[in-house]
Amino acid sequence: MSERILLTGASGFVGRHVLDDLAARGYRVRTAGRSATPASPDVEHVAIGDLGAPVDWQPLLDGVDHVVHSAGLAHADGDIPEERYRAVNTEATLALARAAQAAGVRRFIFLSSIRAQSGPISEQPLSEIDTPAPSDAYGRSKLAAEQGLAGLDLDWVALRPVLVYGAGVKANMAALLKLAKLPVPLPLGALSARRSLLAIENLSAAIAFALTQACPARRSYIVSDPEPLSVAQMLAAMRAGLGRGPGLIPVPSALLALAARLAGHSGAYERLANGLVASPAALIKAGWRPPAETKAALAQLAASRADAG
Repeated sequence: MSERILLTGASGFVGRHVLDDLAARGYRVRTAGRSATPASPDVEHVAIGDLGAPVDWQPLLDGVDHVVHSAGLAHADGDIPEERYRAVNTEATLALARAAQAAGVRRFIFLSSIRAQSGPISEQPLSEIDTPAPSDAYGRSKLAAEQGLAGLDLDWVALRPVLVYGAGVKANMAALLKLAKLPVPLPLGALSARRSLLAIENLSAAIAFALTQACPARRSYIVSDPEPLSVAQMLAAMRAGLGRGPGLIPVPSALLALAARLAGHSGAYERLANGLVASPAALIKAGWRPPAETKAALAQLAASRADAG
């Protein structure tokens, strides 16, 4: 009989892909989420309401071999109180982990974030041996959950993904796709700082690997595509998927920064112009093999968006 997994957050961008991947690998999946509507009609689903409120996890863990906890309060610009991040991302995670320990769950996979380790930009490449230095409430809440897991008698693995992209992606990557689709040259050819990305297929493969005994447990792993790219390279790959040339003009960064400041988009420009390279070497050394190559995956994403209109 196949192993059973409790998956939280299955209705989100990441969770939907992970659900499909786990089912394709032969796992029996039970999902738990805020909505009463299942992410898929083919899986058992339990509505649990707001993660910030107490949840009785024990019935959901009956017969469960592993937990994949991808639910949480996502990073957002705004005035979300630190207490709210901690309630959802830290305390709810640890409540589920303690219930999993009591139920004899064999492995607990926690989707943390690179923001548990660093702010949105980094001048130096990141690895797990670096002292974590989250810069906001979201990152602190994720790091606190990892630290709490370390105090439990439970086989856990925390994955710290960088920016994830794939079908259905929103926010920053969706905005970059819109730029790539514009039928005009873009003045971003001089943006050479590299950033690590993560194809959703590679994240799903990392979760599947972390569920196995081949992956050393009780530690955190950075998850990223092996090859970081500059924004110019990302746009070129996307436009290749659209059957077009790069169409990038190398406007000096000082002029771009001035234009962004005048338009009130300094924050967005800073994220574009500065790098964040995070090495997945530890997970690769353990045996993870990412199936998707970054430029090809970006091209495919752009092509699929074009086909969808």
